[in-house]
Amino acid sequence: MNRNRVISSAIIVILVIVMIAGNRFFFGVKKDINIFTAFFAVPGVELSKDNDIRNIIADKTGTMVLETWLHGQSAQDAVAMYIASGEYPDFIDAGDSSWMLYEAGALVPLDDYIDKYPNIKAYYSKEEWDLLRQDDGHIYWIPQFNNIKGEDTSCTHKDEAFWIQTRVLKWAGYPEVRTLDQYFDLLEAYYEANPTMEDGSENIPYTILCEDWRYFCLENAPQFLDGYPNDGSVIVDPDTLKVMDYNTTPTAKAYFKKLNEEFHKGIVDPQSFTQTYDEYIAKLSTGRVLGMVDQWWDFAYTVHDSLIQSGLADKGCEYVPLPITISEDVHNQWHNSGGSMNVASGLGVTTSCKDVDGALSFINDLLDQDIHDLRFWGIPGTDYEIDNDGVFYRTNEQRRILLSTSYKLSHMCNYAYFPHWNGMSDDGINSNLPTDQPGEYYDGLSDQVKECLSAYGARNYVDMLGTNESPGPWYPMFSYSNSMSNATSGGLAWNLMGQVKHEYLPQVVMTDDFEAMWKKYMKAYKRCNPQDFLDEMQEELDRRVGK
Repeated sequence: MNRNRVISSAIIVILVIVMIAGNRFFFGVKKDINIFTAFFAVPGVELSKDNDIRNIIADKTGTMVLETWLHGQSAQDAVAMYIASGEYPDFIDAGDSSWMLYEAGALVPLDDYIDKYPNIKAYYSKEEWDLLRQDDGHIYWIPQFNNIKGEDTSCTHKDEAFWIQTRVLKWAGYPEVRTLDQYFDLLEAYYEANPTMEDGSENIPYTILCEDWRYFCLENAPQFLDGYPNDGSVIVDPDTLKVMDYNTTPTAKAYFKKLNEEFHKGIVDPQSFTQTYDEYIAKLSTGRVLGMVDQWWDFAYTVHDSLIQSGLADKGCEYVPLPITISEDVHNQWHNSGGSMNVASGLGVTTSCKDVDGALSFINDLLDQDIHDLRFWGIPGTDYEIDNDGVFYRTNEQRRILLSTSYKLSHMCNYAYFPHWNGMSDDGINSNLPTDQPGEYYDGLSDQVKECLSAYGARNYVDMLGTNESPGPWYPMFSYSNSMSNATSGGLAWNLMGQVKHEYLPQVVMTDDFEAMWKKYMKAYKRCNPQDFLDEMQEELDRRVGK
């Protein structure tokens, strides 16, 4: 383990322990407010100590949670340090490292608590709760994302796509861009005609994020290009219900050959394989990057605000998704309606928590509609308005204020890594999230994005791609592969496959002899025994569909 990572992780552990012991004094909260701590294994920024809405929620629920995030270390390193210390925050979401906490006995079984809290019990059906049971039969975490109440009102495609700036599409007269070749042909043509920004800085036609677990931005596009949804680790044939390996398909080879060609043309950013996540986000925030593959949630919340505040959105530097496939006869499934449940991770309560009932009572309170509105919409009259029909909306001034990072840290408190709803509010009028409120979503778009959407007959990002029904009861398969460990032959193969892809795919893209390097990569890949992984995934798929 890297020494600097160990030090950083140790500091996080010490800070959490200090907060547990002395947070009432430091934060100056009322003595009758219960204080809990939480750690989330993703990068984030801590809220200001006197955050307005966190204090209001504390007054209403009697509870406050002090959240910490990854800073300068990997999720696995941070979780390993917690396990080594034996001291944990009250709440934790370890992401793909959740299995480490389970194996270490660091989490409280939630089975005996769920029925006591009606909002938590209603958050999933009995069948869905049962999907969360581990090998010992207990439930240890609550997946907190993509859970839809009532109608799916999604306006933003929050998932993966080939993204492109609106200025590129506008320059070309808003052409139809459906295939991988058409996408790169457009980037090449725009870059040749517009090599620099107005300030003279060089445009970057296409960049790739490859750091750590985010290398999905490089490796998993072949499944989408062949018209399959985001099962993440395998392709599932919906007719035969058989798993397939997207890493070895003809489309996979064609995709990486295309990246190789574009790299040698100077279209692919040469820093793609060495840049960190922070460097990548900073690069996108300059407006120089014309296109990339990524998950919306991985870049947009930071980059969007930066582009708006800097005026670059007015110059067409915001991104829209395109329905890219390998050929025009392939129907895309980039966007699927309905929620998806990642059973491999979620919010857990640790064995260090002294008041498990209090912790779960807080989760239950956060799912009350009035608290939920406070978390995501804010304070009525301050952060949003309500029209005569009861519809929530924001003024331009409210939207402008909410772009300020300092304002959000001092005022807004989403508790975003706690369970929350998408879809419709209990009032039957509003969406639970502002980003899913059709009118508010559209009114908040820049003029450049509105013009682009209109040119394609769309009102939102989902319209740009089209919507598909949820694939089936197996979906998504990555919720199983994310929890695999070296304890099984399939898990060992999965980890080895990841290592080989990390090592070889950058070389495949940069090599002067693609065919030779592809053969070398495939030879190394086959030594990982991928069939062991595919067999285990097939067993899981069969279980999920009731075979």
